Formats: sequence, structure tokens, C-alpha cells
Amino acid sequence: MYKEEKMVTYLDNNATTPVDPAVVKSMIPYFENFFYNPSSAYKEARISKQAIDEARSVVKKMLNAKFDTEIIFTGSATESNNFAINGVLDANVDRKHIITTKVEHPAVLEVCHDLEKKGFTVTYLDVDTAGNLSIKDLIKAIRSDTALVSIMYANNETGVIFPIDKLSRIVKLTDPKIMFHTDATQAVGKLDIDLAQKLTYVDLLSFSGHKIYAPKGIGVLYAKKGTAIRPIMLGGHQERGMRAGTENVPYIVGFKKACELLIKELDEGASGILELRDQFEKFVVDYIPYVKINGGAAPRIANTSNISFYGIEGESILYALNEEGICISTGSACSSGSLAPSHVMQAMGVPFTYAHGSLRVSFGRFNSKKDLEKIINVLPKVISKLREISPYWDYQKDMPVE
Repeated sequence: MYKEEKMVTYLDNNATTPVDPAVVKSMIPYFENFFYNPSSAYKEARISKQAIDEARSVVKKMLNAKFDTEIIFTGSATESNNFAINGVLDANVDRKHIITTKVEHPAVLEVCHDLEKKGFTVTYLDVDTAGNLSIKDLIKAIRSDTALVSIMYANNETGVIFPIDKLSRIVKLTDPKIMFHTDATQAVGKLDIDLAQKLTYVDLLSFSGHKIYAPKGIGVLYAKKGTAIRPIMLGGHQERGMRAGTENVPYIVGFKKACELLIKELDEGASGILELRDQFEKFVVDYIPYVKINGGAAPRIANTSNISFYGIEGESILYALNEEGICISTGSACSSGSLAPSHVMQAMGVPFTYAHGSLRVSFGRFNSKKDLEKIINVLPKVISKLREISPYWDYQKDMPVE
């Protein structure tokens, strides 16, 4: 078993969050005493079934949805995205066109790429250099055979927020038969999600537990009452026949507790995460030359900073910081392993010599000033050392090679 030898400074909360101790505590009884299958008929199993019903009600409250039945528990946001996209297309066989963006998470983009192989047409909307979408481009893309529009709420790499309320309204008023889906994985818990008042034109919304201090392996698909969608997992009657498979009761209970904590946080106001993010970015801009804040000119979620450093590889920065006990990311954890610049950086037109040196720092509930101090003490030394050996950097002049 791996033994942790030093304290880790964890600044990769967009990849996954630590499980809140209160969440762990809430789950334990459902591993030990209340282990029953919620589909069983005896009275002991009703405890498990009741726990699921109560969790569904809490999730509904957090999203301000209208009905408990609109909440479907899944295994992840990836499953929820697959469910939303494929389920809508299976229920609307006469329409073969999908609209999405070039900066979606792979859990949406890869589904769309696969659908193109099956005869569907996909329009991938561009973003500008700040990461913003063009509403005019969306309007132009809508066709008579458009079945689905899938646009993320907040970008996982840059934190840029898309105006889902406006985009969904435009789509539904143009053609009410088009289903509107948003991957809200990075937005839930960071933005006030209000499906009954603000996001009234959203048909489908996905998110997962492990981005909101619950465990990995649990997610949700919100499907508005009346939405035409077919299940993609068959074999049982669970989740009202919409998602077969015995429910993961302990994780659903943990999900419920995580949502309760988020409701309390949102009620109490800002948690100081924005201050940490802004202080970090100010330090980097003030003390490290030739950097770009990606998405800095657009509305962003408070915890996310994506910064490009000229002339060096993001992977090298990541490994060097990790040697100092700091965990960050070069972008989406689901697409790491490739040395090519991320598809988000490419879509934003970030220059090659910057795009390769992109880092994502994402703060969370358990981060403090101490974590900020750790990274700002280490980062300049790491950047300087890597630029010293970079063929793109004149170390003597401390500037790019002319």
C-alpha cells in the first residue's frame, strides 16, 4: 500500500474533490447495518428505499427542480451525458442533427464523434479567444432536423461560464422540439442552479458526486418532466425504469449529504475561494514574465485558474510541482496522457508556444492561505529552472528567443 510521506498541497479540485468527512460518516450505516437491496419486498429493505427517496428530494431542492421524479441517479457525469445524448436521439429518430461546442468535456465530445460514425451530423460551435460562445453562431446552427443542443455550463479547464439561461431560451423558442442539455459538472456547487426560475428552458442537466465532495461513482441526470428520452441501460425497473441496475445506496446517501452541505454553503455566501484564486493570479502576473490567464476576460467560476507559461511544457511544470508535494493539472484529467495542447486551448486560439505550457489550478473547500503560500513560493523557481533549458527561451535576457 502507498504510504504518504509528506503533506500534499492539493489544488486540483476540478479533477476530483476530497470526500467530506461528514459525507463519509453519513454513508457508513448503509455499508454496515442498512445494506438491503432497495428493490426487495421485506420491510428492512424499505430503509434503503426510503434513503434513496430522501436523497432524491434533497437533490431536487438543491437544483430547485419541480419534481422528485425528474432526478435520476447514475454512476457518473459521463454516464449522465451519454444517457442524455443517446437517450434523446433514441426517442427522436426522425432528427439527425446535434449542436455542441468545441470545448466540451470528452464525455460529450467523444459521444458526438461516435454518433458521426453512425450517420448523425454534428455542429461544433467555436469560442473566441476569451472562451466565450457566439449566440449568433448558435442561432445559425439550428436546423429543422436538430434533435439536441448540448452545451456545458462551466468549462472544466478554464472555468468560463456559458449563459445557459439565454442559450436554452433561444433554442426552445426557436423550436420547442429540440432538447437542450447542459453538462453542469463544474457548475453545481459553484453557481446557484435554479431550474424552476432561471433555467426553465433546460431539459436535461448532468453532474457528478466527486466534484462536490461526495465519492466517485455516483452521478445525476436531471430530466425535466415530459422530456422525450429513452433509457440506455436495460435490465431492471430501477429509477422508474429509466436506469437499470441495483442502486448504489451508500453513495446515494453520501451524495445527499454533500448536497445538504452545498445548500448550506450557498445560503451562507462566499467561502473565500475567489480570494485565493485572484491572489494566485495576481502573484503570477506580477512575478513571472510572459504568462497568459486563459479565460480571464470572460465570466468564470470562482475556483478555477488556467495559466499558460511561454516556452515550456505544462507536463514538466506539473511533475516539478509534484516533486514539491503540489498537485495541479494541465487541463482535463480525463484527457491527460497526450502531449498535444488541449482541445480547449486550441479552440481558444492560444498560441502554440503558450498552449503547451498551460496549467489548471482549481481551489476547493479545504484549501487555505497556507496552500496558496506553498504554490507561490515554489512556482517561480520551477518556471525559471524549466525556462533555463527551453530552446524557446533566452535565459540571459529572461525573454523569448528572438
